[in-house]
Amino acid sequence: MRLYKLFIDGKWVSSSSRKTFVSKNPANLKPLGKFYLANKTDVDKAVIAAKKSLALWSETPAPKRGEILLKIAQLLKRDKEKLAKIMTQEMGKVLNESRGDVQEAIDVFEYMAGEGRRLFGNTTPSELKNKFCMTIRIPIGIVGIITPWNFPIAIPSWKLSAALICGNTCILKPSSDAPLCAVELIKILNEAGMPKGVVNLVTGSGNEAGTAIIKHKDIRAISFTGNVETGKFILKNAGIKKVGLELGGKNPIIVMDDADLDLAVDGIIWGGFGTTGQRCTAASRVIVHKKVKNKLERLLLKRIKRLRIGDGLNKKTDIGPLVNEKAVEKTEKYVNIGKKEGAKLLYGGEKTKMKGCFYKPTLFTNVKRNMRIAKEEIFGPFVSIIPVKNLNEAIEVANDVNYGLSSAIYTENISNAFKAIEKIEAGLTYVNSSTIGSEVHLPFGGVKETGNGTREGGIVSIDEFSEIKTVYFDYSNKLQKSQGIK
Repeated sequence: MRLYKLFIDGKWVSSSSRKTFVSKNPANLKPLGKFYLANKTDVDKAVIAAKKSLALWSETPAPKRGEILLKIAQLLKRDKEKLAKIMTQEMGKVLNESRGDVQEAIDVFEYMAGEGRRLFGNTTPSELKNKFCMTIRIPIGIVGIITPWNFPIAIPSWKLSAALICGNTCILKPSSDAPLCAVELIKILNEAGMPKGVVNLVTGSGNEAGTAIIKHKDIRAISFTGNVETGKFILKNAGIKKVGLELGGKNPIIVMDDADLDLAVDGIIWGGFGTTGQRCTAASRVIVHKKVKNKLERLLLKRIKRLRIGDGLNKKTDIGPLVNEKAVEKTEKYVNIGKKEGAKLLYGGEKTKMKGCFYKPTLFTNVKRNMRIAKEEIFGPFVSIIPVKNLNEAIEVANDVNYGLSSAIYTENISNAFKAIEKIEAGLTYVNSSTIGSEVHLPFGGVKETGNGTREGGIVSIDEFSEIKTVYFDYSNKLQKSQGIK
């Protein structure tokens, strides 16, 4: 079995721990390779490399940094099919979705390459004569990037591209469920001409490598996508750092009585079962007007029964495996919780007989808003139908969770649409579309326990990965005092 190394200071190196772990294909449980379990010593070495390269990279003109990012995008295009196949083998999503994951990476590196010729500050008038005021952007320093397995090329790319164009150096720790994708991404960055030490890769556990990154005094920012409990740990242990958190969701699709139900079903199937429900934007709750509930259920059942489960490399597969056996156990646990709480199981609710981490698409109905299956993030192919009597109740139910990432409403009434946009507590709202489908040039992130106020995507990514410096030029040739002081 091949052993993949850490990438520190421009070289592939062994971990000082000498310990390894195995990444498996969840469709057949076959090993894909061994990876080092990095420890604090390895993180320290990565920080030294990042610190040493910071001056060179930050002093490189931003348009020149952008040229390297554009080269990365071109290499990702070249290797798109290869990377997509690796991704499907490593974390299970169907090949077409894996291609979309790589395309996101291509898009965001292209976008951030262009930011190298912007990185806008502001100019503004002074309250005094012969005085000029402006703001500029400066790098934060060394950025620790900790990413999940469900978008193993796209999410690291969202973070790396923005951090790099701002002039930061980076240490990436990917999920242990998708380390091979991270290795392949780093190979492309290296081939594109990224100077040594600017981007470093450490694989391994969150407890050891992740904690070492979070607590390191020389790392000035942390960007994390993952679960709420880890996010809370980061806030408690990071010290005085810039911290960006994206922590999941319990996303609603509201279906009103005037909705196009066939269109709504399309959105529910895609939102609920795309990536086997393993997206932070997955549509795990369908809040439906009671007048159309029965018809919607019939349409949904007809479609769900046609979904084909299997290896994501098979072109006929609609739903791939869950990422690992723990994810299967978690989904099974919530099925049992739903039954005990009195919800009605309409379909699924059991493992398949296939080898691998497969679970049938699951649909519950007559779910009440206070049930655990209506409130807690499951991260599996699991959709709950919650009936309501009007839009006001639908919005109340939509907001009655700790999360606030994505949301959707299906309606032909523009008044309903704008009321939902205004009142739903979420960072994203879709009208007559599903809860998934973010584009890289628009802000992405949420409210409440979904995050801590930061956004990624588009120009706001520059805000996350840069500092603002205010600059005053006084050319009056005398000491001037603001605030009217004589």
